[in-house]
Amino acid sequence: MKDELDQAALDYHRFPQPGKLEVTPTKNMANQRDLALAYSPGVAAASLAIAADPACAADYTSRGNLVAVISNGTAVLGLGAIGALASKPVMEGKAVLFKKFAGVNAFDIEMDTLDVDRLVDAISLLEPTFGGINLEDIKAPECFEVEKRLKAMMKIPVFHDDQHGTAICVAAAIRNGLRVAGKQIEDVKLVCSGAGAAAIACMNLLVEMGLKKENIVVNDRFGIIYKGRVEEMNPYNAAYAIDTDARTLDDVMDGVDVFLGLSAPRVLKQHHVKVMAENPLILALANPEPEIRPELIYEVRSDAIVATGRSDYPNQVNNVLCFPFLFRGALDVGATEINEAMKIAVVEAIGDLAMREASDAVVSAYGGAEFHFGRDYLIPKPFDPRLMTIIPPRVARAAMETGVATRPITDFEAYERQLESFVFRSGMTMKPVFEKAKRNPQRIVFAEGESQRVINAAQQLVDDGICKPILLGNPELIQRNIEAYDLRLKIGENITVVDPRNNPDYERHVEEHYAVMCRKGVTPMYSRRVMTARTTQIAAVMVRCGDADAMICGVEGNFISHLHYVRDMIGARPGLTDVAAVTMLILKQGTYFLTDTHVSEDPTAEQLADNTALAAELVAGFGFEPKAALLSHSNFGSRMNVHSAKLRKTLEILREKHPDLLVEGEMHADAALSQDVRDRLFKGAAFEGEANLLVCPDLNSANIAYNMTKMLADGLPVGPMLVGTNYPVHILTESTTVRGIVNMAAFASVEGMNRKV
Repeated sequence: MKDELDQAALDYHRFPQPGKLEVTPTKNMANQRDLALAYSPGVAAASLAIAADPACAADYTSRGNLVAVISNGTAVLGLGAIGALASKPVMEGKAVLFKKFAGVNAFDIEMDTLDVDRLVDAISLLEPTFGGINLEDIKAPECFEVEKRLKAMMKIPVFHDDQHGTAICVAAAIRNGLRVAGKQIEDVKLVCSGAGAAAIACMNLLVEMGLKKENIVVNDRFGIIYKGRVEEMNPYNAAYAIDTDARTLDDVMDGVDVFLGLSAPRVLKQHHVKVMAENPLILALANPEPEIRPELIYEVRSDAIVATGRSDYPNQVNNVLCFPFLFRGALDVGATEINEAMKIAVVEAIGDLAMREASDAVVSAYGGAEFHFGRDYLIPKPFDPRLMTIIPPRVARAAMETGVATRPITDFEAYERQLESFVFRSGMTMKPVFEKAKRNPQRIVFAEGESQRVINAAQQLVDDGICKPILLGNPELIQRNIEAYDLRLKIGENITVVDPRNNPDYERHVEEHYAVMCRKGVTPMYSRRVMTARTTQIAAVMVRCGDADAMICGVEGNFISHLHYVRDMIGARPGLTDVAAVTMLILKQGTYFLTDTHVSEDPTAEQLADNTALAAELVAGFGFEPKAALLSHSNFGSRMNVHSAKLRKTLEILREKHPDLLVEGEMHADAALSQDVRDRLFKGAAFEGEANLLVCPDLNSANIAYNMTKMLADGLPVGPMLVGTNYPVHILTESTTVRGIVNMAAFASVEGMNRKV
């Protein structure tokens, strides 16, 4: 297994190109003017502005969002002193984590020196280049000296992650572990195995948070650190030397509340665990082999609360929970340092987040497993997207309150929206929809009310006041799922559950179903059976009868099957031959709408015109001015065949029926998305800039374009959104996330409001 993993890791680092980083420009360099602005002569303006006011560097350069990840390779992971060059894959990986988790640009710098003076001098000279310094994998005690001197010399954050990142995550785990154990930090006794950089930083931070120094005992490879010991002592570990005759772990483990292991494999034994206090908290963080395996702990102590550094056990203590988001907040306010208040703010944020139910992104990343606060879930998982929305604002506030912020944030609501948009990307686009939905929450019936994703979405919808969820399904099963997911939903209070087998409105719903379907071969008995079994049809009838304002279905099952029921029971608006589906794709470069991605196989020109007009209404509802492009293999008559002719006829119909709509075609997709390309082909197009509504000629092309763009351009989809229906209804897909369900419920709620106006 190890050989296979090693080979996979080597292939990962080698292909398709060596390494994990590349430099990507943020500005266009497409023509001579771009070059003149980026370099000579235009760049002089930016340089002179910075010379006049150094603070402008954050406005005109990448410095304000750039961190140096620096190591000399003397303490690399569990590999030891493997040297600066061999540390480069690790430092590249750290830089990637900065970018992936918090949008922070980072560049790795490996320094080939063991001399502290040379290392400090070299790093200090980098201050004009970087907005922050992340020291990494520098051995103790030199790391303490390097950081201390750099913090005194530099006016940007200097942070040794092995010390403080570990300390923050450990402190959060201990804070929450003591919550579970019912203990207060000022009352507990702690034994620490290890006295390196991470261990010293952990104890320093815990003392700052209230742990009494006299309640700490430290053990390293030479035994207990006591006053008078001479082996491997320095000013940093000497701070925790105590007056004692104890010399080994055997002498100090009786009645201990917390064991903190940052040392070596298998140093903690079962007999040590047996004599610890009630509900002992054991953090065995040596990697890859911990101080003691959790299964050995549980053999002798069923009441133990355990954390490790490994991902294959619960409660993984991982620095990625901390450093990207801490730097995000520090950089965003131009902090001159990372102080204790900022660190404690992160500890509290991480701890508080674990108290909330896990997001769907976490559940998905960890194979569908559910997490809720307790012995097996003390701190959040590294892939929890809410870390980005919770930690940076608390860090920024702490920096401002302690006077180290040079660019204080004046509008925290806008800042939090910006962070949310980074994580979810739908945040800014959906914001007007959410705000409108909250003004008058509508009743949304969910056909798959027993679904895990629907129930988790219902919790978010209730928390945010977006709608009033109605779940179709077995109340007992839904209640069990609520409890299993550790949610705060209460049937009959903040959600409604309708049991198809015991529906008080059953007779009325049967009557409505039969009235709609009686001339489509449906018998009264069939209607009675359907109204106890097919939740999509039940939901549709509820909307028709006014028992719900809108419906969501499709989270489970085949899209076309749901569409069949919706066509039967909901139908298209008068004057339309069918409904259509529009999908919004949120990309790095902008937001675009595609139609028809899921319904019309080969629409006529008249149907395309109707679909385009309906989609334009939807685009406008999101606050965009619709600019519709009729996509084709032909560019403004360059190909004459039945396919291009259909698009030209569509344009004629739209110009006649909707003269105010900005629509152009038929055209290639590149012409739709580029003013320059379009101008070379056709002067005087109906709109300027790029199209935001892309109308495909048939289902094949639309669905292919949607799925390719979603995957190749890392697009975030919202939808599909049905347009042209008699009542607000949306059919999702089985791949829709909880966030996607929430988005569509908000949109459906607004539709329900608009229908009543």
